Amino acid sequence: MTLQFIDLDQLTVSKLNVRKYRAKDCDDLVTSIRALGVLQPLLVRPAEEGYEVIAGQRRLNACRVLAEDGEASPLPCLIMAEGDDVTAIEASLAENIERLPMDEVDQYKAFAKLVSEGRDPADIAHSFGITKRMVSQRLALGRLHAPILTAYRKGDIHARDIRILPMATTKQQKAWWALVKDDEAFVPSGQRLKDWLFGGAHIPTGNALFDVETSGLAVVSDLFGEDAYFADAEAFWEQQSEAISQTCADLKAQGWADVLVMDQGAYFATWDHRNTSKANGGKVFVTCSHQGEVSFHKGYLTNAEAKRREKTENGEATHTQLELTKAGQNYVDLHRHAAVRADLLQDNGTALRLIAAHMIAGSDLWQVDADPQKAAKPEIADSLEKNNGHHAFEVERQLIAEMLGLDHTDSILSRRDIYAPRPILEALMIKLSTLSDEDVSRILTFLMAASLSVQNPLIDGLAGMMGTDMAQHWTPEQTFFDLIRDKQVLNAMVGELAGVNVAAANAKETAKTQRKVLCDCLNGTRTL
Repeated sequence: MTLQFIDLDQLTVSKLNVRKYRAKDCDDLVTSIRALGVLQPLLVRPAEEGYEVIAGQRRLNACRVLAEDGEASPLPCLIMAEGDDVTAIEASLAENIERLPMDEVDQYKAFAKLVSEGRDPADIAHSFGITKRMVSQRLALGRLHAPILTAYRKGDIHARDIRILPMATTKQQKAWWALVKDDEAFVPSGQRLKDWLFGGAHIPTGNALFDVETSGLAVVSDLFGEDAYFADAEAFWEQQSEAISQTCADLKAQGWADVLVMDQGAYFATWDHRNTSKANGGKVFVTCSHQGEVSFHKGYLTNAEAKRREKTENGEATHTQLELTKAGQNYVDLHRHAAVRADLLQDNGTALRLIAAHMIAGSDLWQVDADPQKAAKPEIADSLEKNNGHHAFEVERQLIAEMLGLDHTDSILSRRDIYAPRPILEALMIKLSTLSDEDVSRILTFLMAASLSVQNPLIDGLAGMMGTDMAQHWTPEQTFFDLIRDKQVLNAMVGELAGVNVAAANAKETAKTQRKVLCDCLNGTRTL
């Protein structure tokens, strides 16, 4: 690569730049660049006209803002070679993961692009220093019904439901989305969503591989006859299993190398498999939902098996890795879990650190979020920023981040949105083990405060219990008075602050005038 200073009008954002969401959120960079200049060169490559930016879109946007104020100068750029799309995507994704948190959907699209170019999740994870699980989680978003994915990106669907929905079939997702769009319908969420999707009851007749009319099974339907279900789930599964077995036998007879029936409820992760033709030993993977819907994924090998075959074809030595069966691994996991859990009962210090780590990083069974502190109006948000209590909380957030060795304060139960990055649980636990009990107690106190809901009915009781004095944190100002519409209430407040004579004199005045009297009293421009 070569370093070159390039004028703003020669730079455009590449379509390969993975950041699509929050790219214009660059106010922090405007301030920094105005004071210190561009410290990190942009990554660019030649385009038909000028250069396209692969990594550094927010820096480019910040410099354009400064250019509007007459502060334009050439930007330092590292120039890449033309034509290498995969390298360009990797460079953009790596930089964005390290900086302002990308939208999860942007990450999914970038990872999916790399998979289409021949990369597997393990390689992608290694390239960006993240876990394979995180890559797989992002790729799983591709299984979502498009409107659900859009709603999730906007923050209209909770993350706990998104963790469940990719395991559902497309038909199930569409049915759930129809409930979301129906204002009068009950929308199952959390555990109820899991029960709704995977409970095993109410199996639609359309999911049967066998002839329903000749099966002899009892069927029930709704009042309009549009939806029909099997009355006896157990009887359905007997015939469905026979039909699956027969279909598998037919597929083997057609020449497929193997037909593998996956566990009920498991979903087929395309990113963990490679397309392989029947002639080259491709297999068929069969998935079956808890509601009996069967799918046949034809022409695949697992990535691991495909790599072993490539090594064999190239004459490289291969080693067979001994692995436990799924049931065997479950046996080991359960017994190890039981032993560790029993020892944990006697180790309060480790338990406290585990609580803190799980609250911050989350796990399969933990999901703790900060109150989003959603302001109904921009002026309310501006007013909150002036609250002494709010300022003290943000200072503590920064100190806690430093204590935990985290680069981003948003990592600690961010109040911004559900896309904030979460630290890796294992690394966080190791860090917590080095801290004193006093520091861990301080961190837990902060986490509890961060996750305390604004609407929690305990708020008033806590204020009384702790002797909270609002005057130490907040002073009434214009925004507060603007939100009071009742003239009678405003006049009573004037009477309390300015006296009954002033209140009587302004009793028939407009609400705007009475608000001004109140503000004048508080800022000292009116003598009481």
